[in-house]
Amino acid sequence: MHNSDGIESLVAAVRELDPQPRARRWVSVSFCVLDAVHSIGAHYDRHVVPVVERVAADFGIEVPSVSMSVPEADDPVPLDVFLGRYPTPDALLTTTRNRQNTSTRGGIRKADASLRYAAILHDHDVRTIHDARAALKDTPRLDAIETALRAVPGEGGSGVRRGYLWMLIGDQQTVKPDRMVLRWLARHGAPVTAGTVRTLLKDIAKQLSTSGGRQVTPWEVDHAIWRAARSGH
Repeated sequence: MHNSDGIESLVAAVRELDPQPRARRWVSVSFCVLDAVHSIGAHYDRHVVPVVERVAADFGIEVPSVSMSVPEADDPVPLDVFLGRYPTPDALLTTTRNRQNTSTRGGIRKADASLRYAAILHDHDVRTIHDARAALKDTPRLDAIETALRAVPGEGGSGVRRGYLWMLIGDQQTVKPDRMVLRWLARHGAPVTAGTVRTLLKDIAKQLSTSGGRQVTPWEVDHAIWRAARSGH
């Protein structure tokens, strides 16, 4: 898939998907954590979105996501507040009503993993969405957070969950090479792995940017493929 003909055909296929800039964002880092943990191996609309919406409603927040054009405001559910409301996995489960595990073998409840993620971020002085975005620009701090997050059960072999968290927080260069993305790429002649797809999607984004007249990010490429795979295309 590294030959020029193969890359060109794949770039053309992705161009047909019409990658677009991110349209909406969660208003709180707590919601980003819930999304990142609960989305792995789960149907997004049936399981993940309801989890975030139930927690948001528990805090009296009617609109947990907003358009990217909306000016950023204070985080309504900082992680210290989130952890204070849900001191145990059972407390969080009462609200989320989602008893899925991080993996079928040796996994823990996603509620438990969410609280562990939140506690790790909090321990590294990440309490708000603004703090999380600042951490993205601080390489030593980010490496320390990544090392701690890696130890939470359900990590997988390629750090998909961690990468997706940073995507939700605002990293446009990170991708989420989950099974749907890998399957779509395989159907289009790119039998890549989660470990190699990151470079491929960055290359596609770069070529689309060169030929299309606007900067296309790896996030946009990843999301366009994920959206197409979810709809069966």
